Amino acid sequence: MRRPLQVTLLVLSGLGLLHSALFTDVCLRYVKPGMRPLLIASGFVLLVLGIAEAAARQAHGDGSAHDGGSAHGDGEAHGDGSVHGHDHSAVPRVAWLLLLPALSLLFYAPPALGAYTASRQPAKVVAAQDSFDPLPKTSPLPITLTDFTTRVQQDHTLAIKGRTVQMSGLVTPVAGGGSWDLTRIIISCCAADAQAVKVRIYSNGVPPANTWVSVTGNWHPGGKLGTKSAPVALDAAAVKKIQRPSNGYQDALPFPSG
Repeated sequence: MRRPLQVTLLVLSGLGLLHSALFTDVCLRYVKPGMRPLLIASGFVLLVLGIAEAAARQAHGDGSAHDGGSAHGDGEAHGDGSVHGHDHSAVPRVAWLLLLPALSLLFYAPPALGAYTASRQPAKVVAAQDSFDPLPKTSPLPITLTDFTTRVQQDHTLAIKGRTVQMSGLVTPVAGGGSWDLTRIIISCCAADAQAVKVRIYSNGVPPANTWVSVTGNWHPGGKLGTKSAPVALDAAAVKKIQRPSNGYQDALPFPSG
């Protein structure tokens, strides 16, 4: 990899990070909001390194006046007295592929994780819980997918029985039709460690995949409530399309209905 390419790669990578983290919210498709300052700092560092490398190359004429140094101990003498220098700065050609992610940050940002990812993952296992606080009397009751799962399969007081609840998430179709999964994809750091929390929804129709919706309904009976045999499912009374929330990678409470 020659110096011009090194400079280009550093500058493009720095600009790509700054574009996705400082000037837009694109970075939030792949990392938690708390990682944003680190991405911005990394973008500035890469940009400064690229500019410094370009300035050094300009000041030294790209080393053309000094590359004869290959004959000063960096060359190989042959029988005819000639000296052949070797370029030890070369990098494998595969390094050119580093340009692709750098360019993609600027010109094509892959979409956020969605139904495709969720449909290929089992539902995240929720932590065991021994005791539960009383549920608020609000109706419909805003609840996260994780809390709903825990109440359905672990709450022996059966507090969720007969309650109208409200949850939000993205639509993940399931094989066979007739039902679909309300999903929240959770990341601890970045998209690479994503896990999905799912609640099966029974409704009159299946919204398009990746649509963000708010669902109101009641627990779908089956098995024994408060045990692992109880299905984590909801009979939907209302399904309303919503905008993707800013906390889309968290299992958060739905925003209040306006």
